Amino acid sequence: MKAGIASLVLAYVLSQFYRGFLAVLTPVLKAELGATAETLAFASGLWFLTFAAMQLPVGWALDRIGPRRTAVTLFALGGAGGALAFATATSPAAISLAMALIGIGCAPVLMSSYYIFARQFPPAVFASLAGMTIGIGNLGNIAGSAPLAWAVETLGWRETMVGMAGVTLLIAALIGLLVRDPAKVEGGPRGSMLDVLRIRAVWPILAMMLATYMPPAALRGLWVGPYYADVYGATTAEIGRVTLVMGLAMVLGSFAYGPLDRVLGTRKWLNFTGNLLCGLSCLLLWAFPAMGGWQTIAIFAAIGFFGASFPQVTAHGRAFFPPHLVGRGVSMLNLFGIGSVGIAQVLTGKIHAAIPATPPEAPYAALFLFFGLVLVVGCAIYAFSQDRTD
Repeated sequence: MKAGIASLVLAYVLSQFYRGFLAVLTPVLKAELGATAETLAFASGLWFLTFAAMQLPVGWALDRIGPRRTAVTLFALGGAGGALAFATATSPAAISLAMALIGIGCAPVLMSSYYIFARQFPPAVFASLAGMTIGIGNLGNIAGSAPLAWAVETLGWRETMVGMAGVTLLIAALIGLLVRDPAKVEGGPRGSMLDVLRIRAVWPILAMMLATYMPPAALRGLWVGPYYADVYGATTAEIGRVTLVMGLAMVLGSFAYGPLDRVLGTRKWLNFTGNLLCGLSCLLLWAFPAMGGWQTIAIFAAIGFFGASFPQVTAHGRAFFPPHLVGRGVSMLNLFGIGSVGIAQVLTGKIHAAIPATPPEAPYAALFLFFGLVLVVGCAIYAFSQDRTD
């Protein structure tokens, strides 16, 4: 079982890589394919939207056919196939199609791990295991920063993506060989996504899920790249270094959140405080969008660190699900968390295109304001949630 979980965590490392690598490729895709910030935002948004849409069938599949077949099939066909399609893309539209395929492929890997954690480990350690998975998975953010910039400059971006397709296919094979499905829940009610939504205690947690992952995922996944390129004239290597710092902060944040609910005796107020600090960091960038230097990098690091509450918010919601709704429940939480990022990328692409770049930081200030306000509103709704630890 440990080897199977390790293979799913490796797949999640690639999932994190794929949701964040466009930021580093911004300059080369603009130069070679004529991609703009808006078209790249749309492509990034499609990754998250297809990923989110797949949570409904993934939740059903986890409960009915198990995580092994669910993960290996989608990761091999969508993940590896999408990476290969990206490598051969000749237009921004082809990039968007490739990102949609990769989103489908990555959709089951984290939920497969969560499903196994929820079914085979004590509830009290779910948040720590979930945080550990995301913390290790965020190494994909690191791989998609300075190391990716080096690979692109050394090998070329197409060759690099062909290599990533091969790695994806290899890890899919490991999942098929090593993952063992938990025993099915026999007898009792089957349940549905509607049954999840009937649990009213989950509603304010779903509101928090809509907001919590949006700023770090959208900024690290794309907007850091165009922002530094347009405002500071940064190169691919320089963008790689900035995204590396933010990625490391996300890793540290994921590990920090994991055990804190047991230390502090609360999930609700841990999540509330962290997300409020993340939102205030976004608003600070809105107020001073061209401060530059280490201050801007430090604020992006703060957004990455305090915005790493995704596993803790998931654990808060999971605490309200009965055994027969675990697969559908965590998938519903993931749908809200990931789907909101996809919608945000499409919206922020339009916001960026609508605001004149005079001065060049003006469109990005609007984006920082958008992300900050979303988190503040999410925290306000989440304040009415019922606290629960295991």
